[in-house]
Amino acid sequence: MSLSRQFQAAITAVQFLTRVPLPGGMNRSHSDRTLLRAAVVYFPLVGGLIGAFTGGVVWAALLVWTPVVAVALGLLAEALLTGAFHEDAVADCCDAFGGGWTRDDVLRIMKDSRVGSFGALGLTLAVLLRGGCLLTIPAEEVAATAAASAAVGRWGILVLMASAAPVTNREGLAKDVGERIGWRELGFGSVLAVPAVFAFAWVSPLRAAVGLVAVVVSTLAWAGYVRRRIGGVTGDCLGCGCYLGQCVFLLAATAGGGR
Repeated sequence: MSLSRQFQAAITAVQFLTRVPLPGGMNRSHSDRTLLRAAVVYFPLVGGLIGAFTGGVVWAALLVWTPVVAVALGLLAEALLTGAFHEDAVADCCDAFGGGWTRDDVLRIMKDSRVGSFGALGLTLAVLLRGGCLLTIPAEEVAATAAASAAVGRWGILVLMASAAPVTNREGLAKDVGERIGWRELGFGSVLAVPAVFAFAWVSPLRAAVGLVAVVVSTLAWAGYVRRRIGGVTGDCLGCGCYLGQCVFLLAATAGGGR
């Protein structure tokens, strides 16, 4: 892939994961959907930047407000930046897998834009879990930890795409990429996650290693579950897997800690 196309793929990754109005990428008149598939390898890099932004907001807010308010402001700022992209996927998956008994039921509920009781409860608990972990992180470490968790969460999307085929006849990311990614793409995406992970590993190498192992295990378990229930992954499954990875990494990073 040429440098020009790589640059456009990186722009597309920013456009897809955030609401930053960048020119180029998928906004070009002659772009095609294959550019989105090329963009997925940049998800860990963009995720690290998103996490650094969230952690930076929390750090700055801690100079003025209590930790609870600071974390809430950080999560609010991130939701505005990303359009609550992955949170929506969490709610959809909780509704679908919690309320659907058959494969068709799960896919039908997942496609429904309405949020049910499973989705509301699951999303609330997921956000509370993530926020609770961020509350225990010292101010000087919060940006690095948030960046690492966000990068590893988006890296989990690549692991899912490498280990499970997309469900056929579905709209969204899993349909647009069209097929599993290969080891080369997974390896390139892994390299792009290194800067954010290294920033946290500099603070706590053991917890970084444990967090990575925990994310791999939980992501593969999630991949096996969705394959068994619906025969593959959808865009919502990928987004939910990302949020799961973030929470698992934060749990590992904050185990035994306390502000």
